[in-house]
Amino acid sequence: MGRLNELRLMSRVAQMYYIEGKRQAEIAEHLRLSQATVSRMLKRAEAEGIVRTTIIPPVGTYAELESALRDRFNLAEAVVVDCSEDRDGAIMSRIGEAAAHLLEVTLSQGEIIGVSSWSQTIFRMVENIHPQKSAQAKYVVQTLGGMGDPSVQTHATQLTTRLARLAGAEPKLLPVQGVTSSREAKLLMLADPFVRETMELFGSITLAIVGIGAVEPSELLARSGNIFSARELADLADAGAVGDISLRFFDKEGKPVKTPLDERVIGINLEELAKVDRVVALAGGQKKTDAIAGALRTGVIDMLITDRFTAERLTASESSADARTFAD
Repeated sequence: MGRLNELRLMSRVAQMYYIEGKRQAEIAEHLRLSQATVSRMLKRAEAEGIVRTTIIPPVGTYAELESALRDRFNLAEAVVVDCSEDRDGAIMSRIGEAAAHLLEVTLSQGEIIGVSSWSQTIFRMVENIHPQKSAQAKYVVQTLGGMGDPSVQTHATQLTTRLARLAGAEPKLLPVQGVTSSREAKLLMLADPFVRETMELFGSITLAIVGIGAVEPSELLARSGNIFSARELADLADAGAVGDISLRFFDKEGKPVKTPLDERVIGINLEELAKVDRVVALAGGQKKTDAIAGALRTGVIDMLITDRFTAERLTASESSADARTFAD
């Protein structure tokens, strides 16, 4: 009976603490126990199975999908947002809102933020961020050249400078084309001291926020002029490319697709991104599913923020691939 009495007392301590909401000191005084004994009993109550933790995810959250993404793509974290329809505009808005909240609650003092400047989803994130009053970043660094068609080139500058203002940081712009006409033109542009100053900060970035693109560029990127020609994009697809991060292309297995075109891009590369402590990717939508899957296999991304429809496709395709591998 000794053990049964011990379990009974353990149960009573747990009831008072977890159900009645009493503090450990109150329990100790009431039951004439030491506070150390109460603390030990609460720990033992968990070990004995008297206390079990149950997490009930709120409606509109997708803990199972997030867990599946973390496990299958070896991600540190994943956020799956609720979305009523599988449509690009709605998806970008929901992802942008979630990313804004994440940045607000996890921003560290003195953070150096790298931001990919030609992403509509990242722009939606910036639209939803509130000005930071406590922790403030040091720099917001533009990680892909922003010059291009004058009618849209302000997008990249505005995104970087607005995020810097909201984060209490100094903007570091990259005032050159994202894609140059030739390797020689790129070398000439890299000689600019302002360009060098910004690119030298790539190695100091502590948080990188990136978009993921399909080989076929987004409407915004296409209008910017920071893209390759249709023939060049077709050559990339023939080489196995399924998507890009800041115009650095990769195949479905996440391996970089290196072509001479890579030498014309002014911006951060995958090797540099891999060294960043925290890389957060914002992407969703039917057209980008293969690109996102490939990006997650590069090993560069630590956290993905996506929509539930895309998360279901990503985890379903992984399950199918696993099944085929097992069958083989």
